[in-house]
Amino acid sequence: DHNFDSGSCFPSMIYPTALSLTPDNRLTIDWSDGRRRVYVVRELREACPCATCREKRSQPVDPLALPVLKNVQTQPLTITAMQPMGNYAYAIQFSDGHDTGIYAFDLLRQLGREAE
Repeated sequence: DHNFDSGSCFPSMIYPTALSLTPDNRLTIDWSDGRRRVYVVRELREACPCATCREKRSQPVDPLALPVLKNVQTQPLTITAMQPMGNYAYAIQFSDGHDTGIYAFDLLRQLGREAE
């Protein structure tokens, strides 16, 4: 018979209290400690923590290779959906179709910039 108070298990857990998209296509997250961080959508996409993206980032870059862009990649990148994953992360879906990144709260706290 176990009774766990979720508040005492993770007393220092900092979590998002509000999410919003700005008119200039930035994500703003208000955090439970009173801080606010602003994220450029492209930077979130480039920091995707999924296995495929991590593997791609670890590959050496061919300086002579020219990237072939898909039509969707010529459009401004936007966030099309964000789903909470338990009490620790968000799954973010991007307009380029990528939706496998699970962004833990501690990763989101490291990314972005403190709002002015």
